[in-house]
Amino acid sequence: MRGLSELTDVEDPAWPVLGEKLRAAPVPVEVLDADATRGAAALLRTQVTVRSFLGAFVLHSGGAFVDDGWLRVYGSPAGDNDRRLPSLAQVNEFPADATADPAWRPDGGLVVAHDVLGGVFVLRDGPAERAGLPGRPGEMVYFAPDSLSWDALGAGYGAWLSWMLSGGTEEFYEGLRWPGWQDEVRRLDGDRGLTVHPPLWSAEAHQDLAATSRRVVTMAELLDLERETSARLDERDPGFLGAV
Repeated sequence: MRGLSELTDVEDPAWPVLGEKLRAAPVPVEVLDADATRGAAALLRTQVTVRSFLGAFVLHSGGAFVDDGWLRVYGSPAGDNDRRLPSLAQVNEFPADATADPAWRPDGGLVVAHDVLGGVFVLRDGPAERAGLPGRPGEMVYFAPDSLSWDALGAGYGAWLSWMLSGGTEEFYEGLRWPGWQDEVRRLDGDRGLTVHPPLWSAEAHQDLAATSRRVVTMAELLDLERETSARLDERDPGFLGAV
């Protein structure tokens, strides 16, 4: 297990580049203040250096609401933030003491972000695979609320985050947004999401997405509903979707 100095004392740290991408994003981005102690602890657990976008984001950011809060990317927020955005450590249930169990790793990958519809972004980690989880180590995978299945995205964390910040959300969520979605989404805290009825995985929802009814629920309730529905319809547990 590498020590903190090995992870932070590097040439070409990524934060100057990433910080500029966050500031210059063409979509609205709200970045929360980071907690240095929490960020260092999360960095130790993930064992990535700050040369990577993941390491830089975890250490220097409290998380971000991207595109009016449609996407929530997890970092290390300072204290009980007003937007109730959980930390990367909370979402992945990191052990309290990184040194007590240095061999601990997330089961299959790190949950690094959720979207307001209950979509889950995971960075694949290590050779062990969870049931039905695609992708290779270092690749981003996505649990889609409209298919209740995992898809490999063919990119790592840095490329994925750069794409999302550059306006990639518009392309990625094509067909899943309705007129006026910004007014419903931007007011939500980081531990809240939207259920859609008829559900997104049904043909009825896509016949007229604007006519669907939407209800604010906790992200925990939304993720539990997706897990239960996937298990019932596909007879397959999608695995860990994050603890929010």
